[in-house]
Amino acid sequence: MKTYQDLLLALDSERSLADFLKSAIVDYKLSKQYLTVLEAMQYYKNENPTITKYQKLLYTISGKAVPDNYSADFRLASNVYFRFITQTVQYLLGNGADFDKSDTKERLGGKSFDSALQNALTKSLNGGAAYGFMNLNHLEVFGAEEFIPLYDEETGRLEAGIRFWQLESSRPLRVTLYESSGYTEFIQRGMGELEVLRPKRAYKVSVISNDVGQSRVIGESNYGVLPIFALYSPRKQSSIVGLKRLIDCHDLIESGFANDIDDASMIYWTISNAGGMDDIDLAKFVEHMKKVKAAVVEDDGAKAESHTVDVPYQSREAILSRLEGEMYRDFMVLNPDMISGRSSTATAIKAAYEPMNLYSNMIEYSVNEFIDKILKLLDIDDSPKFKRISIASELENARARQINVETILQLRGVFDNETVVDLLADAMGLGRSEVKRVMQTNGINS
Repeated sequence: MKTYQDLLLALDSERSLADFLKSAIVDYKLSKQYLTVLEAMQYYKNENPTITKYQKLLYTISGKAVPDNYSADFRLASNVYFRFITQTVQYLLGNGADFDKSDTKERLGGKSFDSALQNALTKSLNGGAAYGFMNLNHLEVFGAEEFIPLYDEETGRLEAGIRFWQLESSRPLRVTLYESSGYTEFIQRGMGELEVLRPKRAYKVSVISNDVGQSRVIGESNYGVLPIFALYSPRKQSSIVGLKRLIDCHDLIESGFANDIDDASMIYWTISNAGGMDDIDLAKFVEHMKKVKAAVVEDDGAKAESHTVDVPYQSREAILSRLEGEMYRDFMVLNPDMISGRSSTATAIKAAYEPMNLYSNMIEYSVNEFIDKILKLLDIDDSPKFKRISIASELENARARQINVETILQLRGVFDNETVVDLLADAMGLGRSEVKRVMQTNGINS
């Protein structure tokens, strides 16, 4: 892994810098983090690379393995990873970030900042880290699949970074080196050398224009520090790590279940006096029966008999249900099956949300740290706040709205205020603080 000190050694000449950048990209593409984030992105796109590579085999009489092109080959990829990531991100950031000062959000880019923040957290959960570049008045996000961080060996701070991208192998490779003193753009066309496309420029540029549309630069400046900050996932690793095994197991069992049902079609065949047939011949016979519904048995004494069969499903459904429950538990997100009953109380729903709240607390700490660095860069004295909306809170709000003001006043004529609060809390299934809030909202002193 290349460091900031390696970059400093390579800054002696343009050629040595280009060689360093190419070497850094090659090393990074061979790293475990890069390979893991590419795999995570496939699962996020509802693709399962494990089951895609899975190949069913048949064997000839001589024992040679050949691909099975005759039996059913469903390869079902569940969308669970995308669902978990989306649920985690939207639970915390679905309502955006709020600030105490009215102009803070505008200085960060307005609504585009909330969108960029969601993108950053999504990339962070996929790759273990995402990188936010505060480009003057808006936030740009780089994922671990396209950005190489260069940390200081002594302090551990992010002092520089390399962003690389390429539309496809036949297109030019673009590379941008970000330093605290500015950024430099490079390009590699075909098999040529990596060369400077645009020399180093400052992050902040002052431009004036005249009435005829002409403009010129009148000043350049930098922030004094690298305007790129890392947003780390809670464990600084991709969320696919660990969960991948559960997803693969689930998808393989579900695909095998579908294949068995299709292959069996509730009938299987036994062929007597056909010892010369290998697995491939038998597979061809079954495929022919599926298509034509009839077959000719030419050998003397040979015959084919059909038998009905019930594909066992109870054990598979049980293990699939168990795997789904374990995936919800391990990812610490809300399992809707736990609150699907009509009798679910607000307390029960809150309990179901507790693992997700604990995980979101860890994520919120990382997000706050990320935003605080951006605010400090822009010299903004403020802090972010997030509002989580859950089914439990919506249920409480609905029940709170049902509290009749006249009922409260009547109760206050008989009982003291604390007793009224207790009675309403028990009757409506609300907390005492929520009842008091409703009373205060309606101008009733509790």
